[in-house]
Amino acid sequence: MSSAEEIKTEINFIASRINQFIFSNVSGSPVHLYDASLHYIKSGGKRIRPFLSVKSCQLFGGAMETAIPYASSVELVHNFTLIHDDIMDNDNVRHNVSSVHKQFGIPVAILSGDVLFSKAFQIISLYGKRFGLPSETLIKMMNLLSSSCIEICEGQALDIKMSNDEDFSSKDEYIKMIEKKTASLFKVSCEIGALSSSNCSQMDVENLSNYGKKIGIAFQLIDDLIGIYGDPKITGKAVGNDIREGKKTFPILLAIQNLDSVDKNNLKDIFGKKNASDESIKEIVNKIALVGMDKDVRSVAQNYIEDAFGILDKYDASNPLLSLKNSAKYIVERGL
Repeated sequence: MSSAEEIKTEINFIASRINQFIFSNVSGSPVHLYDASLHYIKSGGKRIRPFLSVKSCQLFGGAMETAIPYASSVELVHNFTLIHDDIMDNDNVRHNVSSVHKQFGIPVAILSGDVLFSKAFQIISLYGKRFGLPSETLIKMMNLLSSSCIEICEGQALDIKMSNDEDFSSKDEYIKMIEKKTASLFKVSCEIGALSSSNCSQMDVENLSNYGKKIGIAFQLIDDLIGIYGDPKITGKAVGNDIREGKKTFPILLAIQNLDSVDKNNLKDIFGKKNASDESIKEIVNKIALVGMDKDVRSVAQNYIEDAFGILDKYDASNPLLSLKNSAKYIVERGL
């Protein structure tokens, strides 16, 4: 079995454990509210963030069972952001199913996201006491996760501003935005995982934090590449979806810089036009493919992964360490 197959198997196994925990701990009345809250979780998802939590815990000698509740809390926050994100973007589909607000209506969708957000902190508190975590560790976990949520909101606000600006953002502005909107949750996944081991120093937490930030940025770079080239059967969205949605990502910025004047104007003409024809979108996607922009994006992502590996090299070889490295490779090498 190849390392790619091995890491997929490992991710899927932990995903199944995370799902079991969430389904056992997120329920209540009225039923339709909780059906809405779990709508995306039931539809699939790789659970990369909780995987990082579990492996960060195991890196310092902690057990998977100890990490599962805190890892699940991170996943609940992630799904909370997806529900609210789809409302703001008015997206119809995610994970090949109807978006929560299309399926259940906007008021219930907002509430369902709020339930997930609240449950995340409740679970940390409940299981922290049950597992006997020191109060100072619990407070640190709560502080880190709440700070991450604030950063996500700041990142989303930057994303909205960038979308509304007439000019395209610079690479630095884009990286700053995704560092907040996406990488902050990868970062806290690793921080909380390390803390749940009860066997790490403050320096260890900072190291894993930086590792998570680096691979979170790499993840979003590849995700934005998928937003242009992604296979609809995998993404559940049409080819060139980010072009139609008018998302000013780094891949789009590179396309603008590298296309000839005619194709550049054609891209600008259909960019952000939700009624743009599939034919015109596919045509410009083919033009973008010819300038080789995907190689540049993967190269930038790979640089972040190499930086992340440099952080992990401070630790002795172990199975959790190998899993953290292989998951980072998987993030950059995943297909479109």
